[in-house]
Formats: sequence, C-alpha cells, structure tokens
Amino acid sequence: MEYRYIGNSGLRVTPICMGTMGFGTWSDKNESFRILDTAFDRGINFYDTAEVYPVPPTVELAGLTEEIFGQWIKTKPRDALILATKVAGAASGWFVPPIRQGFTAIDRHHVEAAIEGSLRRLGVDYIDLYQVHWPDTVVPIDESMEALDRLVEAGKVRYLGTSNDSAYGLTKANTVADYEGWSRFQSIQNNFSLLNRRFLDELANVCLQEQVSLLPYSPIGGGILSGKYNAVEMPANSRFAEYQQASEQRQRAMADRFLNDGTLASTASYLEIADAAGLAPVTLATAWSMQHDFVASTIIGARTAEQLVDSLAALDVTLDEDVLQQCDEVHAQILYPMG
Repeated sequence: MEYRYIGNSGLRVTPICMGTMGFGTWSDKNESFRILDTAFDRGINFYDTAEVYPVPPTVELAGLTEEIFGQWIKTKPRDALILATKVAGAASGWFVPPIRQGFTAIDRHHVEAAIEGSLRRLGVDYIDLYQVHWPDTVVPIDESMEALDRLVEAGKVRYLGTSNDSAYGLTKANTVADYEGWSRFQSIQNNFSLLNRRFLDELANVCLQEQVSLLPYSPIGGGILSGKYNAVEMPANSRFAEYQQASEQRQRAMADRFLNDGTLASTASYLEIADAAGLAPVTLATAWSMQHDFVASTIIGARTAEQLVDSLAALDVTLDEDVLQQCDEVHAQILYPMG
C-alpha cells in the first residue's frame, strides 16, 4: 500500500479515505460496519466523519454517524487508524446546522463543545485530524485559530484542517497561525472531481506553495460519474432522486447543481473514455482525483459494501497521459458543468 503525508504533519494516510456521511440514514449500522470492514480489510487506514452527520442533517440524527463509527472503532487497533472529524461551521453561512440550537460559530465555546461531543460519541481520547466543516465569516480568524490551537495543546487533537474553504480563507488562517505560533491547517477538504475542477483555479497553487494537502470529496460527483443518472429513468433509491423531492430548498439546489444537462453530457463522454480504457467509470473518476500532486487522500463514499469495489480498484490504477488528455478535452468542451 502507498502512503502519503497530509501537509507537513505526521499523518501518513492511504490514498483513499473512507467517508461516512450516510451512516445512519442511507446505510444502517450493520451495513455501515460492512462498509468499514471492507475498507479496512483492503488496507484503508483513513476515515472521515463529522459531528453533524449523517446527511441529510436533522436535529434527531445529528451525531449518529460518529456513534456508529465509535462502536466500530472498538473492534480495531486505535493506532492503526487515522481518524478525522469536523466541527460544524458557522450558522451565519450557507447552512444552519441542526446542533447547539442552530447558533454555531467557530469560537472557543463552540469548538470546545464540539470536540467534547465528538470524543464522547467516538469513544476515543484524541482526534488525528480536526477540521472546520465550513468557514466562519463573522468570528475573526485569529479567534478561531486560537480556539483550535488550544485543542492541539490539550492533546485532544493532533492536527488541524479546514473544509469548503477559499484560497483567501486558507491563506489568511495559516498566515495568522504562523505569525502567532499556533497550529496551522494541514489540509483542506473541498469538492473536486472531473465535473468540478474549480480547485485548480487558485487553491491548487496555494496548496503546493503552502504545503497543504487537498482531501477531495465527491470524486464521482455525488454519483453522477457512475453513469447511473444517464439512464432513461431516474435511478430509484439514489441521492438526487431524494434531493429533487426534498422539502428543503438547499437539497433541491444541490440536485440542480450536480444533475444538469452539462454534467450529464460530460459524464457521457467520460463513460466512453472509461470503457475504452477498460475501467469502470467510478474507477476512472477516483483515479483521476488521486493523481494530482496536491492530493493526499481522496474521500470515497458508499451506501453498500458492494459499491466499494470500483472505488477501491483505483488503488491499483495509474491513468496514462492519453487518458488524462482525453479527460481534459471533455472539460474544455464543457467548462465547469457544476458552475
């Protein structure tokens, strides 16, 4: 197994990370255990969760994913796993999380409340990588970074990361941390796939210059790149079939962003490229994500253990220059299909 370091940290992780956001909704406890065991048996040592999971987030279920993972982790050697979780971002942003009465912020109070809750639900003494789920645009970044640094000093967290952040946000946070002598962000977890190359515009350069690693999520575009949405009928029991019928506007907006004429047309071309290369479409998309030099580990997801087969197959695949060029040509024809 190949291992990569996250940023300048001591975290040595597999090129694929097992995501857990559907544990408790899309996957029940038994299936979640099957998924986790399948990943572990394949050699995956990196696992990602969040205090607000599972999705779709609700007051009743928030924290359930960490509880499920906490029960599973007791069956494995703790030191064999790199565990990542997240503090919910600020309620002043794009989403009001259904925890702490919807008044979340990245300040000392909420950061301390969040870490104590995660440690309790996970049943562990420390978190390897603690991430801000999305930025706080109100609380000053120095206040946020000091609050997060306290967790490292207390031994509750080994390293810090951010998520859904911008080039400015990542650079500003680490500049403040460096100036004050605090722990800096070693990673950024953003949406990145064949259908969403926005990370390459600015953030990729920031990562390379600042030695920060990307942990891309949605490498198969929320399932679009599997090709199942290119069928005549909407696939049953699928994410965007559910989101299109959701009462919450945010979920319907996500469905429109991921599932549109541009993403479907792009996917049709990627399906042809995968077929010619003798690869499953999911394997192509996952391998493409993994081959960027600023990527430490690509976060995959699954509703069933069987769905992991094609994602994990990417561990044994290196895309040649011809395939990469063909993928670039698809993007050049349909720029930024997710907007």
